[in-house]
Order: sequence, then structure tokens, then C-alpha cells
Amino acid sequence: MTLNWQNDTEYLELVADLIDTKDVQSLVEFKQHHYSNRLEHSISVSYRSFLLAKKWNGNTRATARAGLLHDLFYYDWKTEEKSPNGSHAYVHPRIALENARKLTEISDLEEDIIVKHMFGATIAPPKYKESYIVTLVDKYCACEEVFVPLYEKMKFKASNYFGLVNV
Repeated sequence: MTLNWQNDTEYLELVADLIDTKDVQSLVEFKQHHYSNRLEHSISVSYRSFLLAKKWNGNTRATARAGLLHDLFYYDWKTEEKSPNGSHAYVHPRIALENARKLTEISDLEEDIIVKHMFGATIAPPKYKESYIVTLVDKYCACEEVFVPLYEKMKFKASNYFGLVNV
């Protein structure tokens, strides 16, 4: 699915002060979910969550901004041990929150969204519907980022193997 976030002025107004910062743009350097980078993932989570919050009368500003900042950490979680204080699922949201606070003021709602976005892999449940939105959209995007390219790759291999044009 192609997202049209670049042309959504309402969304861009909410994240304009964040999205072009060096801190956020540097996420492009980190692979995320095998076939995407962390910047693409963060924007996808942010924009899709914004759309759902808008549809369900949620706080679109907090949802868009926290969705963009939910994975604001600067290490490869698959190869680097970041902390002896817990699993990556527990630690990285707290690191993201710390980094987000260096960029902007973070509301209680935004804090809950960022820290609780790994619910399911962690124990503490979100307090707000916006936190649940980002949590579920994050999981959806992760699956899409892995399975869509994998499916396309397998489809291409199958078509070559069987000599088929349209699989």
C-alpha cells in the first residue's frame, strides 16, 4: 500500500517540526524488519495511526507525533546489546522517549504511546486509545514490512521456476 503522507497537509502540520530534523532523518540508516528502514517504518506507523485517530476522534497531534518518535533509538537491535536492564522490547521505548524529549516537549499521552507501544511483548498496558492505536498499527506495519516483500520475492521465484508470467 502506498501512503500519501507527503501530500497530507493536516498530517504534515502536526509533524513538520520533527520529521526533517537530523535526529529523525538519521533513522534511515537503520534496518527495520528486514526489508525497510526505521525512518520508513516510523513514518508509516505515524501516518496510519494519525488516520485512525482522526477516524475515531482521537488526539491526532499526539498520535502522529508519538507514532513518529516511537522507535527513536540509534542502534541495530538485532546485533547490538543496548542494556543489561531488560529485553529490547522493554528498553528501546524508554530510550526512544529519552531521545524524543531532547527534540520536543512530550505530553503524558505521547509518553504513554511511546513507552507502551510494545504492549504484548511487555506487560504494562496502554492507558489511552491512541496508545492502543499506535501499538496495533506498529505490529501491522512490522508484519507488512516483512511479509509483503517476502511474498513478492517468493512469487517472483515461483514464476521463474515454473516459467509462469502471472502468478
